[in-house]
Amino acid sequence: MSHPTKILTVDDSASMRALLLHALQAQGFEVVQAEDGIEALEWLAANDADIVITDINMPRLDGFGLIERLRSIARHRDRPILVLTTESSDEKKARARQAGATGWIVKPFDPEKLATAVRRVAH
Repeated sequence: MSHPTKILTVDDSASMRALLLHALQAQGFEVVQAEDGIEALEWLAANDADIVITDINMPRLDGFGLIERLRSIARHRDRPILVLTTESSDEKKARARQAGATGWIVKPFDPEKLATAVRRVAH
């Protein structure tokens, strides 16, 4: 029996984390949450997730920093990382891609499109 895809969501907004939790669990995904990049790295040091979905603008360690740090760790090098943000500028998208992001989703997100994006990058 296959286990549900485990997703780590990283967002400093409690309401956004709640929306993500609801949308992803409704699609059958297992969801773990972190408030910023530092908390995500601490959790990933001892645990594993199939996919990381991160915001860009967060305190302590932003999404760009989180992606760069994860890509520098061998076991996270190929992990799908989706950026979920209100930012939609080409410059920010290019920076996220350079950091190693797998994909980009603009808030407010459509739960169906989010689930489709997750399934597309899940191994």
